Amino acid sequence: MASGRRGGQPPSASQGDASYEFVRAPRTLGAMVASTIGYRSEGAEPQLHRGLPSPYLTLIFSFDGPVIGGESPEHARGRDAYREEIVVGGLHQRPMYILQPARECGVQLAVHPMAARALFGAPASELTRMSEAGALLGRPAVELHERMRELSGWDERFGLLTSYLRRRAEDQGRRAEVRPEVAEAWTWMARHRGAGSLDGMARHVALSRRQLTTLFRRETGTSPKQISRLMRFERARREVTVTVAGGAPPDLSRIAARCGYYDHSHLVRDFRQYTGLSPSGWIGEERRNIQAGGHRNGED
Repeated sequence: MASGRRGGQPPSASQGDASYEFVRAPRTLGAMVASTIGYRSEGAEPQLHRGLPSPYLTLIFSFDGPVIGGESPEHARGRDAYREEIVVGGLHQRPMYILQPARECGVQLAVHPMAARALFGAPASELTRMSEAGALLGRPAVELHERMRELSGWDERFGLLTSYLRRRAEDQGRRAEVRPEVAEAWTWMARHRGAGSLDGMARHVALSRRQLTTLFRRETGTSPKQISRLMRFERARREVTVTVAGGAPPDLSRIAARCGYYDHSHLVRDFRQYTGLSPSGWIGEERRNIQAGGHRNGED
C-alpha cells in the first residue's frame, strides 16, 4: 500500500452523483508522519485502484468495511484477497491493487520508514505490502479503531489517533532508535530529492557503499538506490497529477528534467515499473481520483 490512494484538498468535491471529502489533519507528530488524511466518498462507481509505491509506509483505519486488495487484479477480486480494517503497508516496488467501493470512509497516514520502530514496534523491513495490523499493534489499535468509527467529526478522530501514536512512540523509548547513519542517509536522499549519488551518500555518512546498503536493507527492507528512485518518482508523479488536476496536459520532458531523470523515456520507464502503465495510461485510469482531489498524499 502506498501513496496516492487518498488525501488532499479541497476538503470536498463532487462528480455527477458521487461526492468526495478529503480532510488533512495538522502535522502534530513531527517527522514521524508526513500526512494524515480523512477521506469519505458516497455514490462513486466501484473500480480497481492501483496503490503506487512510495517512500512512505501506509497506515489505514477503514470505517466502512475492510480494505480489500491484492498483488494483482485477479488476487484483489478473488476469494483469497487481503481484507483488513486496519492496514499497515510496507515499502514496495510495484503497485498493489485495491477495490474501491461505492462508499468508503477512513483515515490514511503516510508514515516515515524511520518511525516504523516507534509506531509499529518493528523496523520497516519486517512489514509486508499489506501487513496484519492486529498482530503488530494489538488490542489498543482495535479499540482505537472502534472509537474513531463511532465519532462523526474529523478533529475528534485526529485527536484520538494522535494521542494513541504518541503513547506508542513513548512506550517504545530506546527500542525505537534507528542507526544514526541510516537516518542521516535518508535525510541526505530527501534533501537531494532522490537525485544524489550512492557514492555521495556513503561519503556523507562515512560508510562504504556496501556497509550503507547492508544497514539500509536491514532497516527498511530495500536499498538506498531503490529509495532514491522512489523519491524521484514520487516527485515526478506529484508534478504530473498537480498539472492534470489544474486541467492542463503534463509536459513530461520538462517534468523529467526538473526531477532528475536523464530524459523523457527514463521517466516513462519508471512510470511503467511503478504503475504498470505508461504516464498517459495511468492518468486516464486515475483521472477520477485526481479530479476529486485524491492525488495529494504524503509530504507537502
